[in-house]
Amino acid sequence: MEKNTVHIDEQPGGFGGATFDALRRSVGTRPRRWLITITLLLGLLAAVAMATAGQSEDRTFATLSDMVQSLMSVTVPFLGVLLAHDLRRAPRTTRPAPTLLAATLLAAAVGLFGVLVCAAALALAPSGTAPTPWRHAATIALGGVLVQIVAQLVGTGLGLLLRPAVLACLATIVLPLGLWAVLGGIDVLQPAQAFTPYATVRNLLSGRMSAANWAQWLVVLLIWGVGLNIVGLARLKRRKLDGETTPDGTAHDPAPAV
Repeated sequence: MEKNTVHIDEQPGGFGGATFDALRRSVGTRPRRWLITITLLLGLLAAVAMATAGQSEDRTFATLSDMVQSLMSVTVPFLGVLLAHDLRRAPRTTRPAPTLLAATLLAAAVGLFGVLVCAAALALAPSGTAPTPWRHAATIALGGVLVQIVAQLVGTGLGLLLRPAVLACLATIVLPLGLWAVLGGIDVLQPAQAFTPYATVRNLLSGRMSAANWAQWLVVLLIWGVGLNIVGLARLKRRKLDGETTPDGTAHDPAPAV
């Protein structure tokens, strides 16, 4: 029977080797492989369903991407949480940057998969499409990748900050959407709603990105992507200095998190 563990080396062949090791760990257990499979299937099934059963006027690259990338972005951060929890159990000298880079690369690959299935579903749609089905396609394709990257970084950040993996996974859904809803319900705070991940997802996947929208996305990346991880890494470093490191460097996936 396969044990639900992954092992973390201190210095596996430099930065590149450490990044490859983190990518290997991302598929190193059965729950992680299932998580990736479910994420990709969600995108694939959504694209096929919308291309075959949707109204012809709704068959556009933007409409398909909105559904496909949004669905996949729900489960993508869960893997980020699990990779962040690997760092909790890593030796004190393990560098976090390779793990964060691997998480980012994996998220970009998921976003690219979403781009390809949307393009294929639209091209092979059994009946008609909207008059301009490929409008803003390049911007939307880039936006789909960026959506998954931010979602993944939210997952790694919350995984570093919250000890129970299940709680961290739930927080990747509840915190961004809850904050978006709360800000939208208070008139004076509504302008701040633009700086939540959900608001930038809507902009990116519509393809209508102005200079102001790109600036808003950059702020969201800095706050939710970079900021959460900086705070989480600082807290992790303080814990390790206090001796809260597993001696054998073995990370265990909590099965309920998947």
